[in-house]
Amino acid sequence: MISLVFLAEIRFAPKDPHKFLCVNFGDVEIHDQVISGIDWSARSNRIVTASHDRNSYVWNLEGSEWVPTLVILRLNRAALCVQWSPKGMNPSLGCNVNIGGLILHWATFALPYSENKFAVGSGAKTVCVCYYEQENNWWVSKLIRKRHDSSVTSVSWHPNNILLATTSTDGKCRVFSTLIKGVDAKDSKKGTSSDSKFGELIVQLDLSSSWTFGVKWSPSGNTLAYAGHNSMIYFVDDVGPSPLAQNVVFRDLPLRDVLFVSERKVIGVGFDCNPMVFAADERGIWSFVRYLGERKAASSGPRYGSQFSEAFGKFYGQSKHGVSNDAVETSRARGTVHENCINCIMPLGDHGTLIRRFSTSGLDGRIVVWDLENEQDLLEL
Repeated sequence: MISLVFLAEIRFAPKDPHKFLCVNFGDVEIHDQVISGIDWSARSNRIVTASHDRNSYVWNLEGSEWVPTLVILRLNRAALCVQWSPKGMNPSLGCNVNIGGLILHWATFALPYSENKFAVGSGAKTVCVCYYEQENNWWVSKLIRKRHDSSVTSVSWHPNNILLATTSTDGKCRVFSTLIKGVDAKDSKKGTSSDSKFGELIVQLDLSSSWTFGVKWSPSGNTLAYAGHNSMIYFVDDVGPSPLAQNVVFRDLPLRDVLFVSERKVIGVGFDCNPMVFAADERGIWSFVRYLGERKAASSGPRYGSQFSEAFGKFYGQSKHGVSNDAVETSRARGTVHENCINCIMPLGDHGTLIRRFSTSGLDGRIVVWDLENEQDLLEL
């Protein structure tokens, strides 16, 4: 799935229902406020959206049109993020139909390992875990009400389809159990979460003194990573009663999102407008490797600007050249394609445990596709 910036409306291309357009808010009265989260279910070919209007919709392809189904989240604050679970059982899916090279699934028999739940983080200090109730033909939401002391900024599913990690503006990262009887397959219950109840707090990580963002699991589910607004990234192994945690401090602006491209390699994106590469050595010690985009050498000329003006210019990605004598180092001067904060990173293709291609999107309105095949030194890590 291509990464996306915040949207005001979703419209689907009239001649190709497999493509959707991001346009300004107009005459389609589905969401009436900013769409803050979107995720595409690769196996079941469904889309879920979440919005500041406190609602969520699941979009199903019927013929040549996408039809939205309202999901009642029972929130009194904005929905901020959403993500499909990685697997499960979905009895409403069945026959495979190939249309335009894409495999579509239609209802007649059970299809295993399709996304059967999705999680919505909100500004109401709660997380909604939603699942399809076939008997009543609607999507039901169960709320994790406790533990969060502020807005939930990101959610991430463990590969076992049970554990859910969250980050929040209260500075903490948490892992919850989302086991729902009758929804989760029996093989999903294997492991430390098998005896836990829905909403039970597995672990709370109080490693950051600032807002936290962009939590992600490694492909195996053995490592958890998330970013802090204090220009630090955190890595946690053996998530449970006695987790092993470490952090990496970097000198540049904070990250907003991270992505495991392998078990020992992470790409981080954020306010510095340039993807950052982190890797673990043979001892499991994480460190910053380099920027993914080329960084040109800073100008050796005189710099009369204050540190405040330089930081202000870097934060907004604005060039001061031609305005004053300040030689502010901008994203364009560093040779990267993004000119403002990168707030989303998503894998591309059938990646499995190794990701070679991914996309980033930012507040500059750009979507960029990156190919690690061109970065030979990173492939050798």
